[in-house]
Amino acid sequence: MLSMPTGAVRGRARATAAPDVAQAIRQGRLRDAERICRSILETEPDRADVHHNLGNVLCALRRPREAIACYETALAIDPDHAEAHNNLGNVLSALDRVEQAIPHYERALALRPDVAGVRSNLGNAVRMLGRLDDAMAHCRGAVVVAPNSAEAHCNLGNALQALGRSDEAIAHYRKALAIRPDFAQAHHNLGEVLQLLGRCREAVAHCERAVALMPGSADAHCNLGSAVQALGRPREAIAHYEKALAIRPDLARAHNRLGTAWEVLGRPDLARGAHARAVALAPRNAEFQLALAHARTFRSGDPHLIALEQLERDLASFGEAEQISLHFALGKVFADIGQRDRSFRHIAAGNAIKRRHVDYDEPATLRLFERVRTVFTGDLMQEKRGGGDPSPVPVFVVGMPRSGSTLVEQILASHSQVFGAGELDDFNRVVSSRDGLDGAARYPEMAASLSGQDLRRLGSSYLDRVGAVAPAAGRIVDKMPLNFRFVGLIHLALPHARIIHTRRDPVDTCLSCYSILFAGDQPHTYDLAELGRYHAGYQALMAHWRNVLPDGVMLEVDYEDVVDDLEGQARRMVAHCGLDWEDACLAFHRTQRAVSTASVLQVRQPIYRSSVGRWRPYAHLLQPLLAALDIAPLDERSA
Repeated sequence: MLSMPTGAVRGRARATAAPDVAQAIRQGRLRDAERICRSILETEPDRADVHHNLGNVLCALRRPREAIACYETALAIDPDHAEAHNNLGNVLSALDRVEQAIPHYERALALRPDVAGVRSNLGNAVRMLGRLDDAMAHCRGAVVVAPNSAEAHCNLGNALQALGRSDEAIAHYRKALAIRPDFAQAHHNLGEVLQLLGRCREAVAHCERAVALMPGSADAHCNLGSAVQALGRPREAIAHYEKALAIRPDLARAHNRLGTAWEVLGRPDLARGAHARAVALAPRNAEFQLALAHARTFRSGDPHLIALEQLERDLASFGEAEQISLHFALGKVFADIGQRDRSFRHIAAGNAIKRRHVDYDEPATLRLFERVRTVFTGDLMQEKRGGGDPSPVPVFVVGMPRSGSTLVEQILASHSQVFGAGELDDFNRVVSSRDGLDGAARYPEMAASLSGQDLRRLGSSYLDRVGAVAPAAGRIVDKMPLNFRFVGLIHLALPHARIIHTRRDPVDTCLSCYSILFAGDQPHTYDLAELGRYHAGYQALMAHWRNVLPDGVMLEVDYEDVVDDLEGQARRMVAHCGLDWEDACLAFHRTQRAVSTASVLQVRQPIYRSSVGRWRPYAHLLQPLLAALDIAPLDERSA
C-alpha cells in the first residue's frame, strides 16, 4: 500500500508563515491550512514549499487532481524538491497512473537516498507493474536504511507476497505491527494473506482491527467481508461489502464479492447484477469476467459475449494468471451457445497454463491411495472396532468433486434435523495434528498404533470442531469430497457416523472437473490423463472401503439414479441417516441456506437431466482421459 503525502513542511529561506501551515495540518484544520497557503501564494507565488504544502492539504481533502497541479507547480519552481517528487508520485499511483509516478520516485530517491519511505514507494510502484525483482530490491533497501520503520517492513511484506512467499510476508507484517501495533495497513495486508492461506479465523481478527482503525476505508470493509464469508457468514459479509460500496461505489472488487455472497445465499438475480456491475467498472479484469460467465447463461449476440470475444482477440496482452481465468470464462460461454470445439479449446488452454503453475506429485498421490489400502485391512478394521466416539451426529458425503455431492447435501439439509456444513477440512486437520495422540506416525501408518482411547479422542476432537457450527442439529453433513481418503479411519473414530459415497459416470465427472477453475486445492484436475489416473486410484480405494466396512455404514448414491428417481433416492439417504422422512427434502431447490461450492447455482434449480452424458459430444477430444480410465472411445464400442 502506498504512503500518502506526508504533509511535512520543508524548511526554506522564506518560510515565514510555514509554521502556521504545519500547525493547522497537525491539528486537522485542513480548511485553515488551505486558506493560509493560498494567502501566502497571493503575494509570494514562487514559493515552492507552499505549493508543496498546499498539495498535501488538498490530498488530505481528497482533491487529488488539484494536488497534482500544486506539486507540479512546486517542481517547476524547484526541480530538486525531493518531497514534492515523492508526494506527486504517491498521488499519481493512487490514481493508477503508476508509470507516470515512477520517474518522480526515482528522482526523489536520487536526491534523498537516505529516506526509506521513498525507496518503499518506488518498490510498491514497480511491483504494480510486475517488476517484482526490482520491487524486492527497493523494499529490502528501505528496511536496511530504516530497520525500525513499520512502513518499510509492511511494504517489504507486500513485495514478498507478490512473489508468492507468504510466510516471509507474514513475518514482515508482524514486524511492522510489533513496531506500531495500530498500523492499520499492516493489519489489513496481514488479514489478506492469512485469508489466502485458509487461516480465516486469524484473518478476521486483523481485518476487524483494520476496520476499527480506518472505518472510512472501503478496502478494509471489503477485505473483512471476504474473511467472514470464508467462515460461512455470507450475510455478515454482505453488510461489509455494502459499507464498502457506500464509501466507494466504484469499487469493482466489492461488487464482485457481493455477487458471490448473493450466490451463496441463493439469490442468482442479485448475484448477476453485482457481477455485471463489477465487469462494467473493470472490463479487463479476468476474475470478474469469469464470475459473470458462471453466474448466467449466454446466448448468441449477447453484448457481454461480444465483449468477451474482443478480449479473446487480445489474450496475449494479459498475464498468465489472467489468461487462465479468461480461457475458462470463454470456455463456459461458448459451451452455452453450443460451440463445443471452440469451448473445449479454451478450457484445454486454461488448464495447460494452470498446470504449469501447480505443484502436483502424481506418484506420491497414487502411492498414498495404495498405502491406505495396505494399512486398512479387514483384519485391522476388525481389531480396532469398538473404540471411537459414539455420536450419531456426523454424516460424511465423500467422492470425487462434481459427482453430485452438493445435490445430496442440499437434499439432506432440507430436513429439519439436518445442518449442511459444506466442505469442512476438520477431519484432515485432526488427523494431521493427531491432536495429542502420543507417538502416532503419519497417516495412514498411524492407524496401526491407535488404541480405542486414541480413536475416541480423535473422533471427539472432530466433533468439538464441527459441533460448534450447529450445536442443536441432530445431524451435521460434512461434504468434503477428499474425505474419501479417510473413510476407514472415520468409521473407527466415529463408528455411528453415516457415510454417503456419491458416484457419477466417470467421464462426466472428470470432464466437469476439467471444465472448472477450482478455488481450492485440486491439483490433479488440470491434465486429462492425470485426472483419469487419479479417478482410477480413487475408484480402487472406494472398492477397498466397500470390502472392509461393515454393512450399513456406507451408502452409495449414483447421481444418475437421483436424477431418474429423486424421491426413491432421497428416502434412501434420509433413512440411512436414521431420520424420519420429510417431504421438504423433495423441494431441496427452495431450501434457504448458504451453499459455497462450484455447484452453488445448480442446486437452486429443480432436478434436471442435462448433465447426464454431458461428455459424449466431446468424446473425440477426450482420448487421454478415456485411455487413463481404460474406457474405449465411442466409435470402438459401436463397431
